[in-house]
Amino acid sequence: MTQAFPLQGNDEYEGQDGMTLRDYFAARVLPMAIKEMNDAESYGADDAANLAYQYADSMMRAREA
Repeated sequence: MTQAFPLQGNDEYEGQDGMTLRDYFAARVLPMAIKEMNDAESYGADDAANLAYQYADSMMRAREA
């Protein structure tokens, strides 16, 4: 799986894998998803999060094309 912002470790620091690219994409589109959900006025936070991941999944598929 592709990671966003991995940190290399060294003798003093273990390093981190970073967040998944899918999570990064979802986080970037979440404000747009929240606005879209607010415009509809009948959805909640879970709906906005699910929409953000739908966009993220579309972006992941587009990368493969």
